Amino acid sequence: MTCFSIADYYSHCTLCPRRCGADRMNGHKGACGQTSEIMAARAALHMWEEPCISGDSGSGTVFFSGCSLSCVFCQNREISSSECGKALGEERLTEIFFELKIKGALNINLVTPDHFAPQIANAVIAAKGKGLDLPIVCNCSGYMSDETFDILSEIVDVWLPDFKFFNKETARRYAGAPDYPDVAKHAVSRMYEQAGPPVLDENGIMQKGVLVRHLVLPGCEKESADIIDYLHSTYGDNIYTSIMSQYTVMPGIGDLYPELGRTLSRKKYDEIIDHAIDIGVNNAFIQEEGTESESFIPAFDYEGI
Repeated sequence: MTCFSIADYYSHCTLCPRRCGADRMNGHKGACGQTSEIMAARAALHMWEEPCISGDSGSGTVFFSGCSLSCVFCQNREISSSECGKALGEERLTEIFFELKIKGALNINLVTPDHFAPQIANAVIAAKGKGLDLPIVCNCSGYMSDETFDILSEIVDVWLPDFKFFNKETARRYAGAPDYPDVAKHAVSRMYEQAGPPVLDENGIMQKGVLVRHLVLPGCEKESADIIDYLHSTYGDNIYTSIMSQYTVMPGIGDLYPELGRTLSRKKYDEIIDHAIDIGVNNAFIQEEGTESESFIPAFDYEGI
């Protein structure tokens, strides 16, 4: 496996599709809000992922700070768009992977790793050289450049991207990224090309493959149907999809985006599920009634960091 030179990527950063060109190597923050110093806010067993990721023992999640997409409705805003986070070196990150394994993690789940991809890849490569044998999960927004994909494809076994928006105007309004639909389509295509159809072990835990998440937003139900149509017509049952109802109304969002100032109704969510069933989707996860009123936001208290 390749070891990555940090200066090559951070001196004029183009790791994300925004290609901001920030000199992150010398302390300047990029579009992701981060310098070249790895920042993370939590490393712990996570039980709230899909069953093929969390299983009964939990997924070994590492929540990295910063995000190049920065959706206005982000449920992890505390770490995606703030100073929250503790600095880590590559060696410490490698240690964390083994600590999670000792706790019983079924995999190593890298949450929003894109903007730290070179260092994270180096840490995983070092861990594998020391005997780490857990699947590596890339849990990301779907807004990924070819450059970052090429780095992460060296280490990732399971791709867990979001597919948030299908219309450019929606992506512009909620993330300032009208190119998101095209970027996400391309990214998922490359993920599938690299990982292939899903491979699960005897306990139903994914060892390789692609699981695409989509969060249904209030008022965007037609767009959700379009995303499900696209994924099914393109990949059939060769990928898993996760259709989520857990939209959380963040404080103050209704003032700027009135349509997002309410939760998703169960009726609207059930209509999306019925649509998925009608078009023949089989490999999909759905959320039970009541989850739309629950919080799936973990405590970013530096546990495990």
